[in-house]
Formats: sequence, structure tokens, C-alpha cells
Amino acid sequence: MPPPVNQRAELQRLLQRGDFLNAKHLAGDMLRRNPRDGEAWLGVARCAIGMNRMRVAEEALERAERMITGDHRIGMAWAIVDHYLARSDKAIDRLRVLIARKAPNALDATIFLADILHRTGKRAEMKALVEQGGMWLTDVRGRIMAARVRAKDDREGAVTEFEAIAREPGEMSMRRNAGFEAVQLLDSAGEYRRAWELATYIHEHTAPLFNLSDMHADVHAQRQLLANGKAWFNPRVPEVQGIAFIVGMPRSGTTLLEQMLDRHSCVAGIGEYEGIMALGDSLVHAGAWPRGLGTLSPEDAVMFQNNYISGARTPDVAGKAWLVDKSLQTWRWLPAVAAILPGASCMHITRDPRDTAVSLYLSSFNPKHFGWTGSVGGIREVMTAERALSMEALSVLKIRHEEIVYEDLIEDPDGHAQRVTNFLGIAPESDMLRPEDNTRTVLTLSHEQVRRPINRTSIGRWKNYESAFGPEWDALVATHNSRRRCP
Repeated sequence: MPPPVNQRAELQRLLQRGDFLNAKHLAGDMLRRNPRDGEAWLGVARCAIGMNRMRVAEEALERAERMITGDHRIGMAWAIVDHYLARSDKAIDRLRVLIARKAPNALDATIFLADILHRTGKRAEMKALVEQGGMWLTDVRGRIMAARVRAKDDREGAVTEFEAIAREPGEMSMRRNAGFEAVQLLDSAGEYRRAWELATYIHEHTAPLFNLSDMHADVHAQRQLLANGKAWFNPRVPEVQGIAFIVGMPRSGTTLLEQMLDRHSCVAGIGEYEGIMALGDSLVHAGAWPRGLGTLSPEDAVMFQNNYISGARTPDVAGKAWLVDKSLQTWRWLPAVAAILPGASCMHITRDPRDTAVSLYLSSFNPKHFGWTGSVGGIREVMTAERALSMEALSVLKIRHEEIVYEDLIEDPDGHAQRVTNFLGIAPESDMLRPEDNTRTVLTLSHEQVRRPINRTSIGRWKNYESAFGPEWDALVATHNSRRRCP
């Protein structure tokens, strides 16, 4: 029996509000009533996309398509999933079909197409799309795309347009996106004061105050347990093979390292795979985080391990000896790695904390999860917690790991390619030194930087904003410098 009409209407209402957790529960209830409800499966997919669970979305879309054929909403959802699973060419083809058919979501499809073309470096195609014109360019998202094209030949004109969007009334996310596009253009032009002042304005006017108390409480609880000098649990699952994590702060070189490794014939970089967050959520909901990791039943532990592995080992990475996960949250879940994924290896990368802080402050992160990036003090607090917790957890829990310093990696990429391949037990390959040739779509904020040859331009960037850093940064800087190998 199909669910009552009002249940479907409520599902749509929750999805429109972005209340993905409750929408997920409602869709699940609908599927318990009727496992062949295509609308419910589409709802599950949209929830999974909203919660960055792309592998879950992929499975749900496959099921939805069996019940609903030719639906423009499914086509758009597939384009999103394809893009975020590094199948951007397939996403582009799907979007062009929606646009050609003048589907009800053709405007959204056009805007998303322009964004993918921008992120994949297809500048000529993006320029041609903008020059075709159309109503989509009157949408604020279309204005942003047009300004991106304009920036190529008219930087100041693009800055003016971006800044106008950032300062006018409108959706906060669009204001943030446009504002930080202007910030990056100003920074690259050497207008550092304007860039910092605009970034400060955007942080103050487009994001709520961020409370770090939950993070501090979680870090404190883990460090208390680690202070005993040994693990407080014994893994109840078999060791995993061929899984490695890049552990580090955002903007610390994680994407560069992953892209270098992904160029190796035996390695697949799987980006910021959502599996570690799903694992963490599962442990929290099971009441096992962090103190109760030793109380997990073997059945639950195996289920959690299988959930992670099944999402990571997809057909497109078949045959690769190593999968490299660069989730930005792994540092907060290292006991989960040790308990559920024993045998996994970690590469912990750090960068000059001031350079990292500048890059974070001048970039657009989701204020819901990364709201701490809107304050230099907040950035320092999180960085201090990450440094302490990562180093203690990797050591105490005896997680096999390698320490990498970003500046050393830049100074000696060949030596580091040999180091990390030796760590993984594979022979180095020359392609690793040309990460800019990687054809895999990069979806992080570093998508433009990693399309350039390895270079030193971002080292010492903090000196352009020196007044933002006082003696309170000295301890972090000293710790970082003490870890360097290259002079």
C-alpha cells in the first residue's frame, strides 16, 4: 500500500527545509510500509546527498530508478552524486540532457553545469555557456558563475560584482560564496588589507557564533583515556588491508598529498569519503563513544567495519592495492580507526599553523560544521586540539603512521614520494610528481591549486597578514618547526 498523500507531502516539506535527519526517518517509515515506493527511495537519496553520504545516495537512486523512470529529479540527483564521486564527465552529460529537454529543473541544471565546468577547469566551455545567455544568469548563482568568467579578463569588475552580492540581502550561502570569491581575487592581486577586511565582514554577517564546547569536551574525554598510555579497548574485528588515512587540518596539504598518491597505479584516492563520519555517528548512537569502545559486541563491530569498507571499495577503485581517505574529520575519530579498522595506516600532515590559519580564514567553509574558521582565535584552538590529540592517539593506540610536514613535502617532493610509497610497501612512480595531471575531479577548496605543478607560492603566505598573529601562536609554530626535516 502506498503511504498517505500527506506523508509524501511532509517528506517534501522536510527536504525543502533541509531537515534531512527527520526526512530520513520518515522515508524509512514509508519504505517499511512499501519497499517499492520510488518516492521514498528518492527521498532517501536526497537525504543522503544532504548529509554527504554519496555512496548511500547512489544505492538509493538505483532503487528509485527501478520504480520511477525518466524523472528529472532523479537525473539531477544522479548528476550530483556522479560529480561528488569524481565522475564529473558523466554528471555533465546528465545535466546537458536535462537542459536540452527543458526539464522543470533546467535552470538548476544549467547553474550546476557551470559550477562543474569551473571546478574541472573547462574554462572555454564555461565561457561559452555564459555567452549563450539565458534567464539562469539573472539568478544570484548565475551571477556568480558569470563573475567567475569575467574574472579572467576583468579582475576588478569581477570583485565588484562578487562583493555586491556579498553585501546585498539574500541567501547567506550565496553571499558567502560570492564574498570569498572576491577575497581570493583580492589576495591574489596583493590587496591584502581589502581581502582581510572583506573576509572579516563575511564571517561576521553570514555565520552564527560557533560554539567549540562540544569539540573541547570530546577532545578532553579522549585525552583523558589516552593519558593512561595504552588503549582502553581490544579490537573485536579482523585487521583491514590496504586502507590509509591522511590525517590533518583543512588547508594543510591533505589534497596535494592525496593527489600525488592517487597518481600511483596501485593507489586510489577516495577524497573526503563520508565513511569516517558515518562510523563516528554509529559509535555515538550505540553509546560506545569514546569510553565504551571496549563494550561493543563483535557483531556490531564487524557491521561497522563492513559499512565503512563497502562504501570505500566501490567498483571504480577495484584492483587498487591501497585506498587513501582524506576526510578532514579523521583526527577526531582515531580511536574509532584503531577499534573498527585495525591495520589501517595513517599519514599525519601538518603545515605552518599561520599559513594554515590564513588559508582557513580567507576561505568559505560550511559555517555549520566549520564555523570555527571565522575566528583566528577559534582556528588556533582547533589547531592546538588537533595537534595534541592526533599525536597522542597515533602513538598511544599504536596506529601505524608517518609524519609529514607540508613545507618539507614541497621542498623535496621526490624524497617524500619515496617515503610514502615505502611506508605503503609499494615502489615509487614518477607520475606522483605531477599531481596537476590527475584527471580525477577535485571537489575540495584546493581544486585550483592542485591543478598547478608543485610550487612554493603558499609557503610564508602568513607574512602578508602578520598583524593577525601574536605571541599566542609561538608554541604552535615552535612545535611545527621542530618537526621539519628539510632546513
